[in-house]
Amino acid sequence: MPALYPPGGSVIGWSELELEKVTELISRKLVAGDRQMIAQVYLKRGALVPLHRHESEQMTYVLDGLLKVRVAGEEVIVRDGEVVRIPSGVSHQAEALTDTFELDLFSPIRDEWLHPDAT
Repeated sequence: MPALYPPGGSVIGWSELELEKVTELISRKLVAGDRQMIAQVYLKRGALVPLHRHESEQMTYVLDGLLKVRVAGEEVIVRDGEVVRIPSGVSHQAEALTDTFELDLFSPIRDEWLHPDAT
């Protein structure tokens, strides 16, 4: 379950959060505020995030590993210490070329990540 901040300032440690298994090759931890969200994402080599789009602008910061990212039809390689920006509404996909640990920042929040069973 993601951490949802109450009104006012608060602190939460990543170690306090449960790791959510998305697929056999992708896991994540989420923290969400009112208008932005941050996710620690763990991708095993070969993991593929399929082509998709969403309302949220996204920044992906690779902390360790190597991602091949396709944004609006253009392919880039994102390495340790690099950030890729994905504009709102733009189709994109990612493939982990090595085991990869990265941070995704979203604004606005990805409500479908917080409430996957909602219709």
